[in-house]
Amino acid sequence: MTHVEIIQKLVGEINPIGETNTDNERFENLKTMCDLIESLISEIDAMAYKNNNAYEYSRKRASDYVKTFMTKNLGISE
Repeated sequence: MTHVEIIQKLVGEINPIGETNTDNERFENLKTMCDLIESLISEIDAMAYKNNNAYEYSRKRASDYVKTFMTKNLGISE
């Protein structure tokens, strides 16, 4: 089981189906998923910022990786 599958199982379905009671529950799941994603992005962004000017290769590499990921994969600019 992948990390994504585990999170999906924990959070629950997020895709609405057109039935009010089910869709209300799935909307709450969607909000939970969005909150989780925001927290994860904030965490990796803070790590990148903290290590941006590091002289150690591994710290700078991690920071650069996150910057590239944010801009190229997520379309988030600085």
